[in-house]
Amino acid sequence: MADNENKLLSDPVTEVDHIMGPENAPITIVEYGDYECSSCLNAVPIIKEVQKRLGDKLRFVFRHYPQSSIHARASIAAEVAEAAGELGKFWEMHEALFKHQKELTEIDFAHLALNLGIDVYKFETVRNREDHHRRVAADFESGRRNGVNKTPTFFINGRKYEGATDPQAIVDAATLYSQRR
Repeated sequence: MADNENKLLSDPVTEVDHIMGPENAPITIVEYGDYECSSCLNAVPIIKEVQKRLGDKLRFVFRHYPQSSIHARASIAAEVAEAAGELGKFWEMHEALFKHQKELTEIDFAHLALNLGIDVYKFETVRNREDHHRRVAADFESGRRNGVNKTPTFFINGRKYEGATDPQAIVDAATLYSQRR
C-alpha cells in the first residue's frame, strides 16, 4: 500500500458527483466504472457489502469511465444514468444498468426508465442533452488525469487502491487510510 501514497486523487469530490452516504463520513471511496465492464458488475455486490459493513462511516462516489473502444454502449449507458440522475433517479438507474448489463446492446432505455418510475416523456426530453455527454466526458478525463487505466478503479480517501476487490480487503484499506487522514 505504501506505493499508493504517491497516487493521489487530484479531483476532489464535489456536489456534482454522484454520492451515497454522509458528507462528513471519515471514509470516501471513489469508483471509476463502466456499465459494460464485467469486473464493475462483479464489484457491485462487493461495494454493497463494504457499505453495509462501514455504514455511516462511508461516503461512496461513482464516476463514469466508459471504455468505449471495447464497450460500444458504455458511454450511452452512462448518459442514460445521467438523464435519470437529472430526474432524481441516478442510483436506481445505476443499479438497473448493471442488472441488465448483458442486454445493453438491445435494451430500450425508455422502458427501463419507466420500470423505475421515471416519467418517460421527461426522460426522453432530457436523455440526449449535451450536458450529459459533457458530464460523462469530464468524468472520463478526470479518470485519465488520475491514472485510471482499467475499471473498476477505486480511490479510498484520495489514495489509489490496488488491492484485492473483496469486501474485507477494501474495508481494511479504508480503515487504514481513514486513520492517516
